[in-house]
Amino acid sequence: MLRLAVAVAFILLNVYVYRYFASDDFLPERELFVDFPLTVEPWQCNHLQEMSDDILRRLGVTDYLLCDFVNPENKTVVNVYVGYHQSQTRDTGGNDNLIHPPEHCLPGSGWDIIKSDIVPLGFGIDGEAKRVIIAKGNQRNLVYFWYQSRGRIIARNHEKVLYMFLDRATSRRTDGSLVRFTIPVLHGDEETAEKTFESVAQSLAPLLPEYVPN
Repeated sequence: MLRLAVAVAFILLNVYVYRYFASDDFLPERELFVDFPLTVEPWQCNHLQEMSDDILRRLGVTDYLLCDFVNPENKTVVNVYVGYHQSQTRDTGGNDNLIHPPEHCLPGSGWDIIKSDIVPLGFGIDGEAKRVIIAKGNQRNLVYFWYQSRGRIIARNHEKVLYMFLDRATSRRTDGSLVRFTIPVLHGDEETAEKTFESVAQSLAPLLPEYVPN
């Protein structure tokens, strides 16, 4: 009964915010990812990847960065994705451009989630991330992701949604992004994959506010 009451309250809040507050989102100025530096020592992106029109429609993303960043010194590779949504909405037909949690997409791509935790980002990035180990056959990847939206770095999807409603009501903003790092776990060595993540995140994350406005 409590869950039903919470669900009804959430729906009513959704209707109230979108019906009685400003209808036009404020779109902050930002840099485009086409101008994102492809060399951030010691990491290099040799070729920006492009997603198909069908994937872009399904994601509802406005702008994105997708690339394998390579450390030439030790040949480690990290797939980096940052998807920016200038506004997040859902129409009465169920179509939306909301940021979708990666946990919903990974199983559809053949990956199983075998470990999942929420962890603090304790190396100069103020916030939390979801730390996930995924598996497909004998392959293992370490995935870190977070929602970077309007100056917040958060890991929980329900917090992302609640802050989106709050900011919509107070500042007419629903823009935000999903930031994701994917690192291969070779020979079961999660410790090395963890160090790789910290290196690339420390290099790239400080650049993101130019492309994902606070």
